Amino acid sequence: MTTISGTAMWIPLYLLIIYLVWRKVGWQRTIGYVVCLALAIGFSDIICGIFKHSGPLKHLWPSFPVRPRPMCTEELKGLIHTLEYPARVVYGTVSAHAATTVALAWMSALAIRRNWYNWLIGVSVLLICYSRIYLAKHFPMDILLGAIVGTVLGLSIFFLWKKFDKTIEKSLK
Repeated sequence: MTTISGTAMWIPLYLLIIYLVWRKVGWQRTIGYVVCLALAIGFSDIICGIFKHSGPLKHLWPSFPVRPRPMCTEELKGLIHTLEYPARVVYGTVSAHAATTVALAWMSALAIRRNWYNWLIGVSVLLICYSRIYLAKHFPMDILLGAIVGTVLGLSIFFLWKKFDKTIEKSLK
């Protein structure tokens, strides 16, 4: 599960996404797509990072659900077997892994539009999200909140890319 949560295992998938988009729209438009994909992933990670280090947010917004990760929760210590206790970051309300992979999934599925690919990226997202729960990094609600962040950013930036992509396509003709 640690490998599934890592980045290196997924490099072939990232290369496949770039290849499939390149085959569909050409290399010049693929550059714009990769930039927008990086923006979606980057913004997802930044937004989740704000929540991850949000102990101080609790004082500004008392109803904000800041809580320790499952591996740092006293009540669950005897029930959870984790490889990396104690955690470097104690709080983790919104899963950055869920947000970034869901943003990637939306952007790539809408750009590639193939059923087999939708299944592949869907299973990949589920694996990554489950690994975060399995490793006691997040509660299921944290994964859901991350998926919401990823959906909003993935869809927003995809439609932004489509808008600018039409302009680029016209200028290339």
